[in-house]
Amino acid sequence: MTTPSASASSPIDDLNHSDVRVVIAPDSFKGTASAEEAAQWLGEGVRQVIANAQIQLAPMADGGEGTSAKFEGERITLPTTDAAGRLTEATYTFNAETETAYIEDAAASGLPAVADKPCAATGDTYGTGVLIADAETRGARRIVLGLGGSATVDGGTGILVALGVNPLNKEGYTLRPGGAALTDLDDFDLAKANIPAGAVDWILLTDVDSPVTGPHGAAHVFGPQKGATAEDIEQLDRGLARLCEVTGIDPETPRYGAAGAIPVGLVWLSTTLHGNDDHIQVLSGAEVLAASMGLPKLINNASLVITGEGAYDEQTASGKVVNTVMSLADDSPAVVAVAAGKIAADLPASVIGTELSSLSEAGSVAEQLRRAGAQIAVDYLRISTVQG
Repeated sequence: MTTPSASASSPIDDLNHSDVRVVIAPDSFKGTASAEEAAQWLGEGVRQVIANAQIQLAPMADGGEGTSAKFEGERITLPTTDAAGRLTEATYTFNAETETAYIEDAAASGLPAVADKPCAATGDTYGTGVLIADAETRGARRIVLGLGGSATVDGGTGILVALGVNPLNKEGYTLRPGGAALTDLDDFDLAKANIPAGAVDWILLTDVDSPVTGPHGAAHVFGPQKGATAEDIEQLDRGLARLCEVTGIDPETPRYGAAGAIPVGLVWLSTTLHGNDDHIQVLSGAEVLAASMGLPKLINNASLVITGEGAYDEQTASGKVVNTVMSLADDSPAVVAVAAGKIAADLPASVIGTELSSLSEAGSVAEQLRRAGAQIAVDYLRISTVQG
């Protein structure tokens, strides 16, 4: 991690603020700035105001975009398919020493690749399954799968198909791809299952704590942003309910609604192959990433903690980066600030909030984030002065 250099002379250079320790831990501003870019630009803005601050950049992820790149290992790129079944390429990280592959569902089955062809009802996660199968052939014995930014609501059945496990209707025919077809699910055919790939140790990193079905479930909450119509949402919800019925998974289980309910299919597969659920964990992606980066210690020693994301809204509290960073700072002496393209929910009273004008207007994203960092620094100094 690096400390940004000054991008402008500070208006308060005559004051000594070398004891101000700043930790900058944003998520990506999806489609406009990576977490690394956001952290860098926010830091440059802080530096404009507090020239000699000690700045530590800690760009974050929560299971979605940018997660696999946070881990050490070889970057593997291979052909696969997107959520609409079209040929694409996707990249994951493989650490041969630890026999661990770090894969994002969003890399192959994410929203940006199908922005021109939303496919919430018919799209599937087959392309992600291709990455998983490839990782096992390279020697992966553990798959860390990031669940965030998905374009699908298929309960992970596309991954199962890629691993040789076929969903069947009551006549014994293989179902069409996608979550809508799950209303006709009767059973699974494991005759050609890729047992070595399915029997790896799984760590699923979620960015939400949503259940599978119901008003707070995968279809109702996330279906609209994936292009699902009202009719699609109801059918997808019924399909996921049927999937839970066939697999014996409790649809109310927190986090199992992540990424179109991928945990349902993978928990069932792992439990079926091992006879127990000892080989699969479903965890908060942001919490796992924060721990692996040593973020709790950094925050505890900080004077100011800055986090951010594209939109701060009601979903932020369900396991997103910003909520995790704020929670880690609860017991620290640090002042906390949030920069977001849009602030659509109430921030805690003690948190500094800075809303960017627009991520597509009022100058480049870099300029807006630098201005946000500078404004946060000014607000922090004002608070510090008042508090003595």
